[in-house]
Amino acid sequence: MKKIFLLIVVLIIFSSCEKDDICDANTPTTPRLIIDFYDSDNPAVLKNVTNLKVIGTGMEEGVILNEAATVEGQQYLSNASTIAIPLDIALDNSELRFILNFGNTISPALIKTDTLDFNYSRRDEYVSRACGFKTLFTLNSNANPFQPIVINNNPALEQGSWIDAIEILQSNINDENEVHVKIYF
Repeated sequence: MKKIFLLIVVLIIFSSCEKDDICDANTPTTPRLIIDFYDSDNPAVLKNVTNLKVIGTGMEEGVILNEAATVEGQQYLSNASTIAIPLDIALDNSELRFILNFGNTISPALIKTDTLDFNYSRRDEYVSRACGFKTLFTLNSNANPFQPIVINNNPALEQGSWIDAIEILQSNINDENEVHVKIYF
């Protein structure tokens, strides 16, 4: 009788656990904005940035751009032609400073900063019980009162701009499988 009772208790415990109780690491979550950098003199050619650091309003360290970095502080720098940045899920705007040649002590004049305002709308989408919701973004179209991306430099605070042009390729940010924005410099 005790064995049957124990068996029933074990079956009840295991039957209450569902596959949905753990969020699989491969489950798509809130996508980041994918940006490619191009040479403004030759717009068809991808161009690597040099020690690019992206810092959002209220952030001290910056956005992690290089998850594979092993040296302290290098995770905040990118030397690639593509980056992925998170947008604020609580607001319809993210203000980010893009600092090129960050930390250049040999030639500080080469450090250039542009502040970009990203204007978008948000939509929460249910993923699962374990994963909760993800936020999807749509960059505001030119028909809206706000431009989707505005270079908003303050000459008193910025060391000089470096971005020549911005092109929006995909205004709906639903995944990280495609490039959303091109920046020419």
